[in-house]
This record gives sequence, structure tokens and C-alpha cells, in this order.
Amino acid sequence: MDEVRKLAEIVKNSRNIVFFGGAGVSTESGIPDFRSTDGLYNQEWDYPPETILSHSFFEKRTEEFYRFYRAKMLFLDARPNPAHLRLAQLEAEGKLCGVVTQNIDGLHQAAGSKRVFELHGSVLRNHCTKCGKSYSVQFVLESQGVPHCQCGGIIKPDVVLYEEALDDDVVAGAVNAIASADTMIIGGTSLNVYPAAGLIRYFRGSDLVIINKSPTQYDHSADLLICQNIGQVFSQI
Repeated sequence: MDEVRKLAEIVKNSRNIVFFGGAGVSTESGIPDFRSTDGLYNQEWDYPPETILSHSFFEKRTEEFYRFYRAKMLFLDARPNPAHLRLAQLEAEGKLCGVVTQNIDGLHQAAGSKRVFELHGSVLRNHCTKCGKSYSVQFVLESQGVPHCQCGGIIKPDVVLYEEALDDDVVAGAVNAIASADTMIIGGTSLNVYPAAGLIRYFRGSDLVIINKSPTQYDHSADLLICQNIGQVFSQI
């Protein structure tokens, strides 16, 4: 494809690439977008996903939160796909300055990426809301009902729920990476989730590339637009 060849040329000539990714990067590893609800959804859940994954729902209906969380948010058998692997390779080659991700699955790090800004946190980290002790995702997955710490406190995943603010240090790191990049590749995201999507306005480089199967509100700003599977694209550059 001409678009993929053009992207390969951009990557070749870039010295400081930043990647901004969303759920579409992980769906190719077998992790479904939690917003995509099928016909069985309403038979099992009384609330929409955005309600269940909110801070207030976690506080008031913690057991129901965890029933959804274990069923729909934890995919520990997922493995990095060609997009994750190529991005890690570009970082190792000194071409990529950072990955800014809205995903919470840790697959970028599993692929070997070192400089990853997890805007919405990670399911792999969990902590006691009372004493702060850390717990593994395996502990949460294998616990029954609401997971509790040895001190009696409730364990909470280190993910940013709706109604919660993004981590200031993570945002600052992401902004610096975006602002210093000469090329920004956006992939697998509709760019509808704020404040994360608003970070791309800090890009001042020369090439803005968007790889997404459906249109985004920023398509008109892109120097290159590719409407293909992101893993397929990255396996060719």
C-alpha cells in the first residue's frame, strides 16, 4: 500500500517518534474494547460499562464492580502483537522517544518498551486503599468478591476510573514526549476520550500520522491517514 510505504519513509527519516495509542492496539492481542457491548450484555449487567467503571460505583457497589472487572477487564493470557513489538524495536533503535497509551494491560512493557506513559494506569498494579500495600493482579483475579488486604482495607486496581483525575507525573511525561517529537503516530483510538485525547495538541513536529479503522475528529489534521489494522501496518514498516 502507498500509505504504508509513506509511513515507512517517515519512520526512516524521523529521529524522535512518539506513539499515542488506544484500545485498537490491544484488540489485535485478543483484548476486546470494554465499550463494545454485545446482545448478552444487558442480560448480565444492569449498568453501562462507563457507570460500573466509575469512582462512585467502586465506592458504593464494590462487589458488583469487581464482578465486571474480573470478567471484562482482565486478560492475562494476552500477548503483544506486531504493533507492540515494532514499537519496542523502534525504541531500542533510538528512534522512538515514548509510548503514550490509554490501555491498562501492560502489553507495551511486555513487548520490551521502556518509556511508557500509562495515562489510565495498569491492571497489573493494585494497592490497599487503607495501608497502601501492593498486590498482584493474580491476587485480585483469584480472590472472591471484594479483595481485602491483610489490614482489612479494600484493594483497588491502579487504574484511573471515571470521575478520577489522571496522574500529574504521567501527564507531564507524556506532554514532554509529545512536545519534543518530530513525528507523532496515533493508532487504534477514536480520540474521543478526554482529557487523554487533548494531549495531542502539544505536538509541534512535522508529521502527524493516524492509523485507525474508523474516522476520528483529528483526521483533517493528519499528514498521513491509514485506515487499516494497526498490527498489519506495523509489521510492514
